[in-house]
Amino acid sequence: MYKGKRIGVVVTAYDEESFVGTVIETVPDFVDRIYAIDDASPDGSWQEIQHVAARINEDAEPEPALALADGGDSRRVVPIRHEENRGYGAAVKTGYKHAAEDEMDVVAVMNGDGQMDPAILDRIIDPIVEGEADYAKGNRLLHPEDREGMSTFRFFGNALLTGLSKFASGYWTVGDPQNGYTAISRETIERLDLEEITDRYGFLNHLLTHLNVNECRVADVSMSAVYGEENSSIRYVPFVRFVSLLLLRSFVWRLKTRYVVEKFHPAVVLYSAGATGLLGGSAGFGNSLVRTLRGKDGYSGAISSFVAFLVGLIALGFAIYLDFDENESLETTRYEYSGTRTEVETPDQSIE
Repeated sequence: MYKGKRIGVVVTAYDEESFVGTVIETVPDFVDRIYAIDDASPDGSWQEIQHVAARINEDAEPEPALALADGGDSRRVVPIRHEENRGYGAAVKTGYKHAAEDEMDVVAVMNGDGQMDPAILDRIIDPIVEGEADYAKGNRLLHPEDREGMSTFRFFGNALLTGLSKFASGYWTVGDPQNGYTAISRETIERLDLEEITDRYGFLNHLLTHLNVNECRVADVSMSAVYGEENSSIRYVPFVRFVSLLLLRSFVWRLKTRYVVEKFHPAVVLYSAGATGLLGGSAGFGNSLVRTLRGKDGYSGAISSFVAFLVGLIALGFAIYLDFDENESLETTRYEYSGTRTEVETPDQSIE
């Protein structure tokens, strides 16, 4: 128990034989139940999970609060294995479903690669426990010192996905969307249609969009980047292509659902005008350039294309402003400065 709340932790693993056991062993004592999900790893991850789970469950003494009325599972570590590889998102969703069934109040996710410091788990779950947010996530981009362990390649890739995710999700102050150190309330899990969220590595980005459509409050929690000797299974070119298309579809779906179906909002008109102006202006300018190179008059077309592009840019700016204003109350940030562990919180922006 933690501050009167039952805490569950989902530990996901795929080819993490060398790390997943340590991750499970170092989960803080205040966590009531650990769901160790092996996504059909071809290495010895499943055997390691079973070995560590058996030892911890044998040593642990079940607390009265964990005695389920229906006689359900009371083990501290619950090993679960997918029969076939289904993806990172599927592993998290499996953990969410089991934790919700076991009536865990807050469910955190710690990947089995050892990159998530168990010592700060309390900071990740605090926004949920204290009723400030429905979903909380780590952010390694808030302070320069927190990014010291992140390579330049990772930083720019993460910054790019952060920008795209802001458009797609509507959470304009939330960064580091690829950070899997997260926490969510049971009520939020039950509100979400998990089957509609991708099973693949774009899960974290896709989840943010679904949270926004359900008007859930999201908290960003500053943390340091930690990278060890683990090898990522992500193939970056297919990953970037898949996630980019996923974010585009998510953006359109969010606008249609929140700003057309549920209620009309002028942001959707401005986004449409902005996209039309930018695309039309760019295409027209390109056509004018080709005409000029062929010795024909391209000047007049270039002027009109520039005007269209400028109008589109202004419309896009107003759309972003209105979108930001609409979603500002759903976002909050918790900062912690390295070395001092002094927290500074943004003003309470809970929904009235």
